[in-house]
Amino acid sequence: MIEIDGSYGEGGGQILRTALSLASLYNMPFRIVNIRKGRKKPGLMPQHLFSVRAAQLVSAAEVTGDHK
Repeated sequence: MIEIDGSYGEGGGQILRTALSLASLYNMPFRIVNIRKGRKKPGLMPQHLFSVRAAQLVSAAEVTGDHK
């Protein structure tokens, strides 16, 4: 499993969307820590969670930790 630091770069949702796309294409599990850490509201926002759930549906992925 690949672990990704979600605070890298601008620390926004793009790193999540990119990881979801690549994981779906290559069937490779990943874990993101510190997602949106430097933002006023850190963590997954509703639009990010929607992306996770959409990727889960199209790739039959197992998702854990997608809640507060």
